[in-house]
Amino acid sequence: MRPCRRFVLRFFPILNQFRSVSSSPQELEHALRAIVESKNYVKIPDFITTEFSQSQSQISNPFSFLSSFPHNLQVQMVDEMLQSFIPIRPRYKPKLAYSYLLSYILQNSQPFNFPLALAVLQRTLRSGCLPVPQTHVLLSSAWLDRRRCRLQSVANVLLEMQSIGYYPDCGTCGYIVSSLCAVDQLAEAVNVVKGMSGAGCIPDSNSFGVVISAMCRVRRTVDGQDLMKEMVVEYGLTPDHGTVVKLLAALRANKEIWRAVEVIEFLEKEGNDVGFESYELVIEGCLEGREYVLAGKVAMWMTERGFIPYIKVRQKIIDGLASIDEWKIACAVRQRFAKLKS
Repeated sequence: MRPCRRFVLRFFPILNQFRSVSSSPQELEHALRAIVESKNYVKIPDFITTEFSQSQSQISNPFSFLSSFPHNLQVQMVDEMLQSFIPIRPRYKPKLAYSYLLSYILQNSQPFNFPLALAVLQRTLRSGCLPVPQTHVLLSSAWLDRRRCRLQSVANVLLEMQSIGYYPDCGTCGYIVSSLCAVDQLAEAVNVVKGMSGAGCIPDSNSFGVVISAMCRVRRTVDGQDLMKEMVVEYGLTPDHGTVVKLLAALRANKEIWRAVEVIEFLEKEGNDVGFESYELVIEGCLEGREYVLAGKVAMWMTERGFIPYIKVRQKIIDGLASIDEWKIACAVRQRFAKLKS
């Protein structure tokens, strides 16, 4: 009998009770392999959490042994694991198992493993868990390799999941988009957002919002503004409040206040509500740039929506207009404030 098999048979009852065992990483990996080969998958989450979480720095990925099996058998084993984890409660219990499994598959360079990685990612997200941050780098790298080497469309890459019995969804696509944004692959992130509908995943405002927010972080305000216009006009979506604020804040930081005003004007024209914070942010940007007439114009729009600027901002608008002899506009703005009992 092989030494590792004798070890498993001798200590398996103890490992099943998840007591502390003074075993080498190799012995623990052999024990995990025995659990997988016996199809006792429901014991994997507790086993990994108990035996591997305390010694992560000392071991390689515990699922590395899967590479010794043919591809079809690997797919079958992983699929059976994922299905066995579904009824486990609490749902986040297999989190560490998902993490190791996803990391192993993404680090395996064989291209046929990528649909399997998406399946594990999907089950991770549906369990209410988020992959570890390093997953962004591994996933985006694997995605780009898949797209560039095989010249496949976004939809075709996503639909490869069907070959192993899984189907792409918006949650999986959204994590791919956020991963690409995390490594500054914004152009590819846009491609994914626009191409995911071909795989039956209709992009929502959050899909676009992730990319627009990433563009704002690196001050690519023109691209962010164009993408927001596209999502509103071509996709009929309404950007959420946070996304609008981030874009306007980036435009203000870039001293592109006229563009910021254009964003508000565009959204209002298209029937999208603009919040108080967005108006206030743009008015303050106008005042910083001494664009007092523009500030008065935005303030008038703001009052038409039932919003009133803060008292210090109101005073700055009036004083600024007076300082450039725009008394007529200053009086009109003051009268509007007065009507609103401000």
